[in-house]
Order: sequence, then C-alpha cells, then structure tokens
Amino acid sequence: MNVTTRWPAGAELPSRTRTVTLETLRRYAAASGDHNPIHTDPAFAATTPFERPIAHGMLLLAYIMEMLTTTFGEAWITSGSLKVRFRKPAYVDGAVATWGTVKKADDETGRLQITVGCRDENGDDLVTGSAEVTLGD
Repeated sequence: MNVTTRWPAGAELPSRTRTVTLETLRRYAAASGDHNPIHTDPAFAATTPFERPIAHGMLLLAYIMEMLTTTFGEAWITSGSLKVRFRKPAYVDGAVATWGTVKKADDETGRLQITVGCRDENGDDLVTGSAEVTLGD
C-alpha cells in the first residue's frame, strides 16, 4: 500500500469554516439534550465569566469528525481513532475552522497519523488533538 503518495507527511486535510450562531447552538442543544444555558441563553451567559454564549465542546468535535469522515469516508468510520483536548471556548457569532495535517504515513500498514483541531477567526486553537486512520487499497 502506498499511502504516502496520496497523503505524505505535511499534507493538509480539507478545512471547513462555520459561523457559530445562537440558532446552531439551540438546534445542537435540542439534538444532544445538552440544554446548559451557557450555550443557549444570552442573558444567563452574560452573568458568567464568558459574558456571552459559548459553543458546546462536542459541537466543535463534531465539526472535526465531519472533516475526517468527509476526507476518509468508510476508512475513518471503520478504523479511525481520535484523541483531543479542549483549549478555549468558541463564542456565539464567531467563526471556527477545522484543520488537519498528516504527521506520518506508513506504507506498510496504510496507517496515517494526523494532527487535527479547530481554530477561531483569530487563529487561536480551540480544540487540538491527534487522529489515526488505516486506509485500504
């Protein structure tokens, strides 16, 4: 298997940028069952150290998972693994962008090691981590 031809070390995964809106947070809360008012109630959020609503951490993780699934398809679903740290909050009405860079590609195993994350519009890392996936023929 020659994964280094398609995904050499340093190759970047397709990024996706989204704006975190209050409507998105409310829909995510309804879907996930996480109705913490820090995410959906601007009046409540104003009384917290964040001073405004923040995105659910798992929503940011879902954006990273979408990037990996879109890029690697079934290989990601059947062989992918992901480990992340949440670094900073994403604020309502802010833009976030996923990113991924191949760290290592192994032609013998077809395994890729990838550094992944999500950044805000200022370039600050909100989520960082590593992913691995095994690509088939």
